[in-house]
Amino acid sequence: MKDANVSTRTLTENAAGFAASLSYDDIPEHTRHIAKRCIIDGLGVMLAGTEQEALTVAERYLGATGATPVARPVGNKAMKVSPQQAAFWNGLAGHAMDWDDTQVAEGPDRPYGLLTHPTVPPLSAVLALTEAEQGVSGKDFLTGFVAGVEVESKIAEAINPDHYNLGFHTSGTIGTFGSAAAAARILQLDAAQMAQALGGAASMAAGIRANFGTMGKPMHVARSSENGVTSALLVREGFTFNDAALDGQWGYLSVAGRGGEPDLVLGRFGNPFSLSEPGVSIKPYPCGVLTHPSMDTMKALMEEHGLTPGDIEKVTLFASNNILHPIRFRTANTELEGKFCMAFLLSAIILTGRAGKAEFTDAFVQSPDCQAMQQRVETQFDPDIAAMGHDKILSRIEVVTKSGKLLQKFSDDRYRGGPANPLSDAEVEAKFMDCVSGILSDASARAVLDMIWSIEDQPEARRLLDQVNG
Repeated sequence: MKDANVSTRTLTENAAGFAASLSYDDIPEHTRHIAKRCIIDGLGVMLAGTEQEALTVAERYLGATGATPVARPVGNKAMKVSPQQAAFWNGLAGHAMDWDDTQVAEGPDRPYGLLTHPTVPPLSAVLALTEAEQGVSGKDFLTGFVAGVEVESKIAEAINPDHYNLGFHTSGTIGTFGSAAAAARILQLDAAQMAQALGGAASMAAGIRANFGTMGKPMHVARSSENGVTSALLVREGFTFNDAALDGQWGYLSVAGRGGEPDLVLGRFGNPFSLSEPGVSIKPYPCGVLTHPSMDTMKALMEEHGLTPGDIEKVTLFASNNILHPIRFRTANTELEGKFCMAFLLSAIILTGRAGKAEFTDAFVQSPDCQAMQQRVETQFDPDIAAMGHDKILSRIEVVTKSGKLLQKFSDDRYRGGPANPLSDAEVEAKFMDCVSGILSDASARAVLDMIWSIEDQPEARRLLDQVNG
């Protein structure tokens, strides 16, 4: 890398200099490996997301736009659209099931210790432009992706936590900067152009948490993916934006986050890469990561005591408001509501012992057994757990059996999938296979996995989409 990390520069200039100068050889082998895991996971959840109703709506929407047919969206063999629209589709599919990875925060004052869903916006952008641009190699693909994730992650660290706490959806807002940096890197924009692309992203970054539980939530990530590509393409054509739009009185950090602490990240882009330290969490379940420890605890209770669904009289989840407020539905009637409903999430574990693609459907949520079990599950605020800290994803589950036994278990604070308790490479591959079941044959899925593990050897990265889309 060139001299891109001088701490006296503005945050915008620092981010732009890093992303524009990053080369494949600058990325440590450990970070490359994690990036490949994230790409496997991101592509898997995109393919799974193509089966969601939101993508059926999106196909009608995109089909009516009359776009230039130059890019294939992931998992749709019949459609060709503009690169911006392909990024929209990819981002929507990638977040439609809320199964995409999460960035782990460095600062102790962040809700749940998490920040963004880092992979899908830059991956959506890179996939779309790999299709539209000529000569993008596997090394270019990986480098653009890593540049986007790093810019997104560091900006998310810098902005005041009020950004999320007051209602912005960080993956929709800060994700725009990740997709812009990834897109600009694929387009080989220089540092000055990269800064302007981030300036354009600042004017398009949006998404509010009021839309959680609707198609609007994954649409935030769709727009963050699309808008980053749009900004980079505009700049390439000569469109101008403020080249310090993250900074100052009217910059993004001040306007959308009540300020921030850019000094936390200045001079630290790629040092270390956020993918490696503090890391990312790859989700075992297609719902908010703050529910996962409770779901694993429920599964452990069922297995340890040999319980069946018929044994359950009542389940009570004790937790702090950092879990209870966002997971706000008492019972779920749709799959989208189910992602924010602890009664459904624990019921899925009780009824099937798992919570994957088959369980996150309207048919399963609305089934008589699931609806009945949800009535037996309730939540309760626990002041002792609250006193342990807002950044801790902790809970306790009490089960009353029909025979009158009282069983209880605390969740593990090292949640499964997080950097302290990561999924193995084999488990990441198994999740991918679950995601693509019924979409790709086992042989095709294996070929996709093998290609991602060796993406740097591909002379043309678009071959990955050839394999994904058949």
